[in-house]
Amino acid sequence: MPIDSKTVDRIATLAKLEFNEEEKQELIQDMNRMLGFVDQLNNVDTEGVEPLIYMLGEETEMRKDVVIQSITQKEALENAPEKDTDFIKVPKVLTK
Repeated sequence: MPIDSKTVDRIATLAKLEFNEEEKQELIQDMNRMLGFVDQLNNVDTEGVEPLIYMLGEETEMRKDVVIQSITQKEALENAPEKDTDFIKVPKVLTK
C-alpha cells in the first residue's frame, strides 16, 4: 500500500503536526522507501527458522521481593497538602 498525500494528511492530523507541501512530498518519499524496505522481508526464506522470543538465551534472574522502609509515615505526611492524623487527604474521585 503506497503512501499518498491523503495518508500523510491523516497521520499529521492524528499526530497534531503541520507540514507544508514540500515537507509533505519528502515525507511521502521517505515513508514509501521505509515500506519498500520492510516489504523486502517478505522475500526472506524463513522455512525451518524457530521464532525468536528473547534476544538472549538466558533466563532473567529475578530478585527477591523484599520490603524496604525508605520513608516513614511522618515524613510522607510532612509534604502532603492536606492530611488527617494518619492519612493524606485527596479529593473524592468515585461516586455511587
